[in-house]
Amino acid sequence: MTAKALDVCLTPALIPLYNVSDYVVVVIDIFRATSSICYGIENGAEAIIPVSEVEECAAYREKGLNYLIAAERDGKVVEGFDFGNSPFSYTIEKVSGKTVVLTTTNGTHALHLSRSAKKIVIGSFLNLTALCNWLKTQQENILLVCAGWKNNFNLEDTLFAGAVVEQLKSSGFILDDPAIAANDLFQIGKSNIGQYLSKTSHGERLKKLGIEKDIEFCLQVDLTTAIPVLDGDRLVKLV
Repeated sequence: MTAKALDVCLTPALIPLYNVSDYVVVVIDIFRATSSICYGIENGAEAIIPVSEVEECAAYREKGLNYLIAAERDGKVVEGFDFGNSPFSYTIEKVSGKTVVLTTTNGTHALHLSRSAKKIVIGSFLNLTALCNWLKTQQENILLVCAGWKNNFNLEDTLFAGAVVEQLKSSGFILDDPAIAANDLFQIGKSNIGQYLSKTSHGERLKKLGIEKDIEFCLQVDLTTAIPVLDGDRLVKLV
């Protein structure tokens, strides 16, 4: 059997360098989109519809159905929307049985650029082990796509990619250089991920907005087991 590739795309700006249709893609946006998506799907959201633009998101309100619309730009909730991408907005009470339409600065952007993939799933520390156990069963190349910050590299998404590589590297995958680098980064930070990531620029941005609790929440490991998967234009629970 041909060895499978485990590759890491360090920012969405680099996605054109990969033949995305050859991969199962994991989209990673730790602070906060993919963490919130994992938590929302775990808490019974019927679906989360990721859209690229605020205007697209707002248009769902006109459809007359019972959508929750969520929009975040630069870490803040966009005015006039139900909520943004704080995980505390995705509790059972708020999202169970509901469909959420979501647009964020980085995460939904990375997802839309990955749409030609064989399959797209969502990764976060919250579902790390469940995700890795599923990835080990896939007979496909895997591409971990870090959402970064406005097309730039960031530490938290890359460190999470390294955590995934850590669990998969003994399963016969061939790692590319970014995967090796991400795993090396994880080795440096793994003993205290919160402390290591406290210096990140996006963490600082969120602290200025007074939402340190979101950062702590997003770094909890294995809080959930649900794996959100893209089905058409909707993220639903993988079964």
